[in-house]
Amino acid sequence: MKYLFFLAFLLAAPLTPPALAAVSDPAEMLRDPAQEERARQIGRELRCLVCQNQSIEDSDAELARDLRRIVREQVSAGRNDADVLRFVHDRYGDFVLLRPPVKPATWLLWATPVLALGLGLTLILAMRRRRAAAAPPGTAEDLSAAERARLAQLEDGRSP
Repeated sequence: MKYLFFLAFLLAAPLTPPALAAVSDPAEMLRDPAQEERARQIGRELRCLVCQNQSIEDSDAELARDLRRIVREQVSAGRNDADVLRFVHDRYGDFVLLRPPVKPATWLLWATPVLALGLGLTLILAMRRRRAAAAPPGTAEDLSAAERARLAQLEDGRSP
């Protein structure tokens, strides 16, 4: 069994792209470690427009590589973090930000989790009401005193 797992790993390993290959490319990195760390922090705030659920620092897409290059050029030019983010945001819009601003155009985006939760709770309550309305007559609340006593005997395992 161990042999099969090892064989599967060996066969799958070449097919998986290295996750951090683009980020650790020495040609892309800035010479100053402090600037490089700033560029990485900024890159973690920006969405890869190809992958969509990864930051540009985590993506190996060509467009992400270009965005990393732009960020590093802006950082090395002496711009602060807000200016770099604003520069990229102005070019690519709200979609490039992993945390887009709250404004009328993005209200639906920010409200979606609350709406989904409300819809889920509404569906659960509706299902419970439907079950309660469809419950068969003769539940324990509808029993007479004699019927309850008989039920108690049956539950205790006593015969009548």
